[in-house]
Amino acid sequence: MSSEAKASPSVSVANPPLSSSMTRYRVMVEKELLELVRSFKLLWVPLVFILLGIMQPVSTYYMPAILEHAGSLPDGTVIDIPLPQAAEVLAQTLQQFGTLGILVLVLVCMGTVSGERNSGAASLILVKPVSLLSYVGSKWTAMLMLAWGSLAAGYLASWYYTGLLIGAVPLNKVIGSLLIYGLWLSFVVTTAILFSSLLRSPAAAAFSSLVSSIVLSLLAGLFPKALGWSPGALSGFASQAVATGISDSGEFSLAILVVFIGMIAAVCAAAGALRRSSAVE
Repeated sequence: MSSEAKASPSVSVANPPLSSSMTRYRVMVEKELLELVRSFKLLWVPLVFILLGIMQPVSTYYMPAILEHAGSLPDGTVIDIPLPQAAEVLAQTLQQFGTLGILVLVLVCMGTVSGERNSGAASLILVKPVSLLSYVGSKWTAMLMLAWGSLAAGYLASWYYTGLLIGAVPLNKVIGSLLIYGLWLSFVVTTAILFSSLLRSPAAAAFSSLVSSIVLSLLAGLFPKALGWSPGALSGFASQAVATGISDSGEFSLAILVVFIGMIAAVCAAAGALRRSSAVE
């Protein structure tokens, strides 16, 4: 037998650092998703969005009957409320998500990091070979999955009932507005995780997140030309996408770029804040 045919000695190849880091990150994401299941957040948050989505077309369609049977109108009163366009109903659904939906998501995210810091769970996790970026990134990924899943369930439920009661809306417009509004919710979730890393109080983190999202939305609404590139303008772009179409594609593209840069910077800032904190040493 030739020397080339002899079995060469086995050489153990260690996993590359990137592979091991990705494995730890995947395990951390699975842990966060399991926590969402155990706390029933993976159940009741989508149900809240579904309820909000269904309420808008149903209440719009039956509003004349509701007012007629309210009992406070004089006899002989005729209520004639014209039905809005189906696309307008979906735009109003997005406004519902922008108030109650954001409130629900912020309340879910407010103790994501600060709660574990206060209980000492963060210290127990970070003594293991888990980087701060993987720790924060896993929570961010799990919360984004929850936000996107809840938004999709609620918005598609609204689209279905709007088609039954009022009129059909093309699916491509629905998907486009869903993706745009999902980016806005992703930015809100990211800021909530950032404040949860910066502040020890979950209530303070929730308050800061809500105030920042409200301020961004108000400024984008008050100064649409000057601040059309800001993340707060995405909710308006989502309504335009389903109703009339996006009017300024340049500012829309810039707003998407700013959102992605802002989310990456916020996740890195959250990890940096934990690195400087004595609560996780």
